[in-house]
Amino acid sequence: MAIFLLKKSYQASNQKEIGFKDLWGSHGVFTTIRLIGKPGKLILFKSHFKGLIKSLKKYKIYSKNIETNIKLLIYSSINKNINYDHLFRIALTKKIISISIRKRLKPKKDFELKLINYRRIDPKTKNLYYKKILKELNKYDPSKIDIALVNRGKILETCTSNILFFKNREYFSPKNNCYIGNTINYLKGKIKISFKDIYYRDLKKFDEIMLIGSGKGVTSVKYIKEINWKSKNNFGYKKVNKYLNF
Repeated sequence: MAIFLLKKSYQASNQKEIGFKDLWGSHGVFTTIRLIGKPGKLILFKSHFKGLIKSLKKYKIYSKNIETNIKLLIYSSINKNINYDHLFRIALTKKIISISIRKRLKPKKDFELKLINYRRIDPKTKNLYYKKILKELNKYDPSKIDIALVNRGKILETCTSNILFFKNREYFSPKNNCYIGNTINYLKGKIKISFKDIYYRDLKKFDEIMLIGSGKGVTSVKYIKEINWKSKNNFGYKKVNKYLNF
């Protein structure tokens, strides 16, 4: 269960505080940013913010002064006296801005990946249509298990992260029908990643599978029990972890 340090909601029109609403299922967008240290630092904030504004415009939520107002709410929510290892989430609809800060769960060593047949609604955008995903995630301990989305025989992403595959000293990641997140965008500037369709039938060919995202950082998958897959080594993980060990 998530441990929240802060949960607040505001009217978008005047930033007046109201009762907290998580906004899941609403017509809107969100982003989740790693918050670490004292004073708290938002990792890859510029790229997160740029992507959020782009999504606001796409969903016709963007309005005058929204960028300034969002930044003011974000920075006023971070306590300079707290040593953070948390996840900062901001979600917006036309009428409401919601902010939460929750403790980041450290993934366990024997991390497992499960598979379901599903594709996110409008997968190129971090929208709030997440009820199906949340229903599936709530079945498991998120520090031990994540769920990979499969559609038409192709691996897309997990419920929380991008997926990175490794074999023959090369990295691969899905390119279609998934959100290419800020963390993997940062990583592709450090190592060569081939973005291509990854087929379910080929999963057993990979030596390693990793999850890449704000919450998971870089997490090595140990098992996919449904297909009897097990990680063969951690060479690829060690290299990636050097760049994402924030």
